Amino acid sequence: MIFSRRKTVPFRSAGELDAMAAAGAVVGRALVAVQEAAKPGVTTAELDEIAETVIREAGAVPSFLGYHGFTGSICASPNEVVVHGIPSPQVVLADGDLLSIDCGAILDGWHGDSAMTFGIGELSAQHRELSDATLASLEAGIAAMTPGNRLTDVSAAIERGTRAAGERHGREYGIVDGYGGHGIGREMHMDPFLPNEGKPGRGPHLVVGSVLAIEPMLTLGTDQTTVLDDGWTVVSDDGTWSAHWEHTVAVTEDGPRILTPRPS
Repeated sequence: MIFSRRKTVPFRSAGELDAMAAAGAVVGRALVAVQEAAKPGVTTAELDEIAETVIREAGAVPSFLGYHGFTGSICASPNEVVVHGIPSPQVVLADGDLLSIDCGAILDGWHGDSAMTFGIGELSAQHRELSDATLASLEAGIAAMTPGNRLTDVSAAIERGTRAAGERHGREYGIVDGYGGHGIGREMHMDPFLPNEGKPGRGPHLVVGSVLAIEPMLTLGTDQTTVLDDGWTVVSDDGTWSAHWEHTVAVTEDGPRILTPRPS
């Protein structure tokens, strides 16, 4: 006799979700502190110090710092840098820049992971719309985090959100190829990988307690990128600017639960 077991996205108990939300709240506070400090003339190294201070004062540990040799507590990615920008005293923010900040923290062994994009000073309309489109894509993916859906139902929802935003804005956004979301829990990056586009109805099933880090990355042009010689910094191949939004999200009986809340 052959027994089959339906494959699911890894799930957590209610208490474990609360523990993850506590870690995620630390990340949310760090992101808001960084955004409030990000002004023209400030360096990304200074923003990194702020994030690390918030994380450590909460009794948590920066999960990015030292990860495979990464030297920052945040990824600070301005303009054409898509993701994994290394904080540096040489990177000085200027009026009109578009900055993506990715941040992670470990509290009591549980990981939180979240990202946001915002403008420095006065932002152009097209770059504001790019960030808005990426956020809308994230929100569409979050809405698909319901029991009975499958992994690529979330991917397809993210893609639909991107295409709909493109139609509203009268342009086509590039969905960055090869990067996406992931499972998360007692490790920062866990299976399964979550693409930001694709056909629905494939992959493991979502059940109550399933957790994914959902993180669309869009550009104003190409979907192709290159990693610079530092081994980390990912830039768009055509130099167009990018945006990155992320939340850690759980499936619950009452709807999706964002585990990386930010102070209002």
